[in-house]
Amino acid sequence: MQAALSFGLSLVALAVGIVKLPVGAWERGFLGLGLIFVVSSAFTLAKCVRDRQEVDEIANRVDKARLDKLLIEQDAFKVEGL
Repeated sequence: MQAALSFGLSLVALAVGIVKLPVGAWERGFLGLGLIFVVSSAFTLAKCVRDRQEVDEIANRVDKARLDKLLIEQDAFKVEGL
Protein backbone atom coordinates (compact mmCIF):
# COMPACT_ATOMS: atom_id res chain seq x y z
CA MET A 1 0.00 0.00 0.00
CA GLN A 2 2.85 2.37 0.84
CA ALA A 3 4.49 1.82 -2.54
CA ALA A 4 1.22 2.49 -4.37
CA LEU A 5 0.63 5.70 -2.41
CA SER A 6 4.20 6.84 -2.99
CA PHE A 7 3.90 6.16 -6.72
CA GLY A 8 0.58 7.99 -6.94
CA LEU A 9 1.87 11.00 -5.01
CA SER A 10 5.00 11.30 -7.15
CA LEU A 11 2.93 10.96 -10.32
CA VAL A 12 0.55 13.74 -9.23
CA ALA A 13 3.44 15.96 -8.12
CA LEU A 14 5.17 15.53 -11.47
CA ALA A 15 1.97 16.24 -13.39
CA VAL A 16 1.37 19.42 -11.36
CA GLY A 17 4.97 20.44 -11.95
CA ILE A 18 4.55 20.04 -15.69
CA VAL A 19 1.33 22.09 -15.67
CA LYS A 20 2.85 24.89 -13.53
CA LEU A 21 6.11 25.03 -15.48
CA PRO A 22 6.55 28.44 -17.17
CA VAL A 23 7.03 27.10 -20.71
CA GLY A 24 4.94 26.84 -23.86
CA ALA A 25 2.37 24.22 -24.80
CA TRP A 26 4.83 22.27 -26.99
CA GLU A 27 7.27 21.83 -24.13
CA ARG A 28 4.48 20.76 -21.76
CA GLY A 29 3.21 18.28 -24.33
CA PHE A 30 6.69 16.82 -24.76
CA LEU A 31 7.13 16.45 -21.00
CA GLY A 32 3.64 14.92 -20.74
CA LEU A 33 4.51 12.32 -23.37
CA GLY A 34 7.69 11.55 -21.44
CA LEU A 35 5.62 11.11 -18.29
CA ILE A 36 3.28 8.68 -20.03
CA PHE A 37 6.27 6.71 -21.36
CA VAL A 38 7.88 6.50 -17.91
CA VAL A 39 4.65 5.33 -16.25
CA SER A 40 3.98 2.66 -18.87
CA SER A 41 7.60 1.48 -18.68
CA ALA A 42 7.38 1.23 -14.89
CA PHE A 43 4.31 -1.00 -15.10
CA THR A 44 5.90 -3.14 -17.81
CA LEU A 45 9.06 -3.58 -15.73
CA ALA A 46 7.02 -4.50 -12.64
CA LYS A 47 5.08 -7.10 -14.63
CA CYS A 48 8.27 -8.64 -16.04
CA VAL A 49 9.85 -8.85 -12.58
CA ARG A 50 6.69 -10.46 -11.16
CA ASP A 51 6.51 -12.97 -14.04
CA ARG A 52 10.18 -13.90 -13.57
CA GLN A 53 9.64 -14.47 -9.85
CA GLU A 54 6.66 -16.73 -10.59
CA VAL A 55 8.73 -18.78 -13.06
CA ASP A 56 11.51 -19.18 -10.49
CA GLU A 57 8.98 -20.22 -7.83
CA ILE A 58 7.49 -22.90 -10.10
CA ALA A 59 10.95 -24.21 -11.01
CA ASN A 60 11.88 -24.38 -7.32
CA ARG A 61 8.72 -26.35 -6.55
CA VAL A 62 9.46 -28.83 -9.36
CA ASP A 63 13.04 -29.28 -8.12
CA LYS A 64 11.80 -29.79 -4.55
CA ALA A 65 9.28 -32.39 -5.73
CA ARG A 66 12.02 -34.29 -7.59
CA LEU A 67 14.27 -34.22 -4.53
CA ASP A 68 11.43 -35.41 -2.28
CA LYS A 69 10.75 -38.28 -4.68
CA LEU A 70 14.41 -39.32 -4.67
CA LEU A 71 14.56 -39.19 -0.88
CA ILE A 72 11.39 -41.27 -0.53
CA GLU A 73 12.73 -43.90 -2.94
CA GLN A 74 16.01 -44.10 -1.03
CA ASP A 75 15.88 -46.70 1.76
CA ALA A 76 18.48 -45.81 4.39
CA PHE A 77 18.04 -49.12 6.23
CA LYS A 78 18.54 -51.33 3.20
CA VAL A 79 21.67 -53.47 3.53
CA GLU A 80 23.12 -54.70 0.28
CA GLY A 81 24.94 -57.95 -0.11
CA LEU A 82 23.14 -59.92 2.59
